[in-house]
Amino acid sequence: MVDTGKDSMARADIGVLLAQRHANGGDHWASADGRWGVGSPFSTLDCGLMLAELGLKAPDPVARGIADLVFACQTDDGRIRPGPHLGVQPCHTGNATRLLCHLGYARDSRLALTFDHLLRTQAADGGWRCSVLKFGASPDTDASNPGVTLGVLDALRFRKPLTTSPEAERAVDTLLEHWSIRRPLGPCRFGIGSRFMRVEYPFLRYNLFSYVYILSFYPHAHRHPAFLEALETLRAKLVDGQVVIEHQNPGLKALQFCRAGAPSAAATRRWRDVLRNLKQ
Repeated sequence: MVDTGKDSMARADIGVLLAQRHANGGDHWASADGRWGVGSPFSTLDCGLMLAELGLKAPDPVARGIADLVFACQTDDGRIRPGPHLGVQPCHTGNATRLLCHLGYARDSRLALTFDHLLRTQAADGGWRCSVLKFGASPDTDASNPGVTLGVLDALRFRKPLTTSPEAERAVDTLLEHWSIRRPLGPCRFGIGSRFMRVEYPFLRYNLFSYVYILSFYPHAHRHPAFLEALETLRAKLVDGQVVIEHQNPGLKALQFCRAGAPSAAATRRWRDVLRNLKQ
C-alpha cells in the first residue's frame, strides 16, 4: 500500500485488516468465487469501508483490486451483483456503490449507469427495498428498507448535485418518517430501538451516528424536527466534544480507531463533518 500519511495507530489498524485479506478464501477479502459481501466484519465491503476511513485512496493497488472485484459484478443495466452470476437485490447495488464511492470511484464513468439505475428503481414510498419477504407480507415488511435507503443516500451524496434531487429528497423523507415510526420496516426489518441508539463507528450498520452523519449531507433534512431530534440525541452522547463509541463489533476488537468505551479521533472527525455540513 502507498503511504497514507496517517499516524502509527492508523497504520497498525491497516495492518490488522490487511492480515485478513485472504480470510474468506479469495483475494481482497472476497470468497474464492468472488463474493464481496461475505465474512463480515472482514468482508470486502466492510474492510474496504474501514480502509477508506483509515486513508485508503483510489490510486492504491488495494483500492484498485477491490474496485476491479466489485466492477466485475456489474450488470449491463447498472446493478452490481454480490458475486459473479448471483442474484442481485437493491442492497447489493447500494452497498457496492457506496463502497466504490468511499474508495474514490464516485466519478468513474462505469458508475454512471449504476447511479441511473438506483434513481430509476426508487420505490413508491421513497426508499429502496428488496423483493424477498423474509418475515411474511404485511404493510411494514412491504415498506422500503431504511438501512438500504440510508446506504443508497451514502452513495448519492458523493455526487453533490444529487443531494438536492427530487429522488434524494423523497428518500430523506422516508428516513425522517422512520424516526417517528421506529417500528422494524422492510423485508429485513430495520428498526429504531435501543441498539440503534448506541453509537457505532465505523459506519457499517443502520445506527444513530450513521443516520445523522449521512443525512447531514442533505439540506432537505437540516430543519426537520426528526433530524434535529436525532442530532441532539447524538450530541448529548459526546464527552468533552468527542465521540465515544458505545458498541463495537466483537470481531474488530484488535482495531484501535474504533475501540468501544473510549473517545475516537476518527469518529470525532465525522462528527465535525456533521457540524460543518450544518454550518454550526
